[in-house]
Amino acid sequence: MKWSELCIHTTNEAIEPISNIFHEAGASGVVIEDSEDLMKERNTDLGEMYELNPDDFPKEGVMLKAYLPFNSFLGETVAEIKEAINNLLIYNIDLGSNHITMSQVNEEDWATAWKKYYKPVKISEKITITPTWEDYKAVSTDEIIIELDPGMAFGTGTHPTTVLSIQALERHVKKDNLVLDVGTGSGVLSIAAILLGAKHVYAYDLDDVAVKVAIINAKINKVEHAIEAKQNNLLDNVSHQPDIIVSNILAEIIMRFEKKAYEVLKPGGIFITSGIIQTKKQDVKQALLEAGFEIIEMNQMEDWISIIAKK
Repeated sequence: MKWSELCIHTTNEAIEPISNIFHEAGASGVVIEDSEDLMKERNTDLGEMYELNPDDFPKEGVMLKAYLPFNSFLGETVAEIKEAINNLLIYNIDLGSNHITMSQVNEEDWATAWKKYYKPVKISEKITITPTWEDYKAVSTDEIIIELDPGMAFGTGTHPTTVLSIQALERHVKKDNLVLDVGTGSGVLSIAAILLGAKHVYAYDLDDVAVKVAIINAKINKVEHAIEAKQNNLLDNVSHQPDIIVSNILAEIIMRFEKKAYEVLKPGGIFITSGIIQTKKQDVKQALLEAGFEIIEMNQMEDWISIIAKK
C-alpha cells in the first residue's frame, strides 16, 4: 500500500493543533522534526543515546509530517486539512511559513523507520513514558511506567505541555481523588492520575476518535476499570464534583470554561491548566483570577506555560 506524506513547515506553537488536525483527517501517524531538538540538553540517566542527524531537521521551525492513504479522496482530504490549518489564525496561532509539500511513501519504509525516534523518556520524578514495543524495565521501586503507541497519531506524550501537566499531577494528586481530564487526547493524563493514586477519572474529549484511543491506552496500562472516557464538550452538563481538573488544551479553550471549572470543583480543589503559549500566559492568569481562583503555581518549559490554580 502507498501512503502520501503531507509535510508542513510551521512553528513549535502550532505543533499540537496541527497534529490534532492531521489526526482528525485520518492520518495514520505524525512525525515531528523540530530544529530546537538539535540544541536541547538531554537527560541520559536512563542510558539513552541520541544521535540526531542535522540533515533530518529543518534549519529553523518545525516540519510536521502526516501519512494519509493514497486514494481517490486524497485531494479533498488535503484541501480540508489546509483550510483547517489556516483557520488556526483565528486563534492567533503563529503558523510560520505554513508551506505544505506532498510525496509518496511505501508502507514498509514508513512503518518501521519512524520508530527509531521514540525511546523511553523519564518525564518526572516518578513517571517514565515508553513505547509499547520497548521492553523497558523500571530502574527504581517507585518508578511508574506508562506505555503509549504513537502510531495512534497522538504523539509520544513527551511534549512540554504534557510533561508540565504530568509533573503537576504528580505534585497534587492524592489517594482516592476524583479527577476530570478535559480534552483527554491519548488519555495519558488520565492514566497518570490513576497510577499516582487517584480513585477515578472522567476523561472528556469532543473527538470521538480521541475517546476510543484513550480507552485503548487505558487498557494497555491496565487502568480501564478506573477511567471513564466519553465524548463531551469541555464541562458541558457535568455534575461531578472533582478534587482536580486537568486540561492540556489551547489557552483560548481554557478561557471558555474556567468559570465552569470553578463551579464544579470541590472547595480547595485544584485546576491544572497547560497548553498555554507564553504570549497567552497573562490572559489565562487573569481569567482564572476573575473566576475566583487563587494561582498557586506557574511553571514553564521551553515556550509553554502551566498554571495551577486553587478554588
